[in-house]
Amino acid sequence: MSIHRCRIAVLTFLLLASLAAIYAASDKLKHVTIRLPPSTAAETSAGWKKFEGNPVMGGKYGTCFDISVLRDGDKYRMWLSWRPQKAVALVESKDGIHWSEPPQIVLGPRAETGWEDDINRPCVLKKGDTYHMWYTGQIKPGAKEGHSWIGYATSSDGVTWKRMSDRPVLSFDQPWEKNIAVMSPSVIWDEQAKLFRMWFSGGEQNEPNAIGYATSADGLTWKKYERNPVFSAETKNLWEQHKVGGGQVVKNGDWYVMFYIGFQDEPSAKICLARSKDGITNWQRHPANPTIFPGMDKWDHDACYKPYAIFDGQKWLLWYNGRHGSLEQIGVVLHEGEDLGF
Repeated sequence: MSIHRCRIAVLTFLLLASLAAIYAASDKLKHVTIRLPPSTAAETSAGWKKFEGNPVMGGKYGTCFDISVLRDGDKYRMWLSWRPQKAVALVESKDGIHWSEPPQIVLGPRAETGWEDDINRPCVLKKGDTYHMWYTGQIKPGAKEGHSWIGYATSSDGVTWKRMSDRPVLSFDQPWEKNIAVMSPSVIWDEQAKLFRMWFSGGEQNEPNAIGYATSADGLTWKKYERNPVFSAETKNLWEQHKVGGGQVVKNGDWYVMFYIGFQDEPSAKICLARSKDGITNWQRHPANPTIFPGMDKWDHDACYKPYAIFDGQKWLLWYNGRHGSLEQIGVVLHEGEDLGF
């Protein structure tokens, strides 16, 4: 009996030990799963919130990217880059979320000029009764041997555009532009100085490296800032250690606020914010950068590019193009209140 009881005791001990080990392992696994669920990984910071119905434009129309938006009367008007058509197209919306379909091409390519095989990356502003568009003209977009320039057109209605020159209004001629590309203009009118002020990206063709600055009295003849670039990557920041680009600058109170792309590496991009008193020097990064992240296994899984933001009096709307694989589409994020939390 003593041997039998001993065997029972040993088996009981082993069984209890096994159960304890299984419980401990499952509890640890459960603990890890709760703390690090991929489906709820952070996608925004600093009070921004992605619209749950994203994306708001793209999909069946192919890649739609790098946009410019105006609040024009009682509607929003979006000029977007439409890659399959190599053109800039227009869509409209009452709320900035639900857009007209299909996109209407308003500025197409012109191979005969030698620099406009592909038209994209517009910036549109309205001054008086005239719409002004600065856009990117490209040959061999995305290729190492390709180049990009900035052109200029005007319109009385935002639909029918007249190019103001057969030649680019801004070209790559500075060492930091690598004799390759200038693109992605962001332009505002400075009423006090009576000048158009442009921030543009320059450098490599696939993704430019830094952001420069230029001014013009007429939108056609530009003078580059002698100390360009005015905004470059901070290598200490993982999310922008590689490059910065695609900046949009808006005047907000006493500050110029820049919404820009930070590149961790060539294919990995997030959206960030910075501000400056003069729009040229002493840029302060937002303490919560990056502010908009890719969503795991979602439409913007791989990268968040080219922000464009408007404050509507109550909230900020920021549109951006997200990429999953080779497809880019347009989404929107919202921020209640004007204070961006710098």
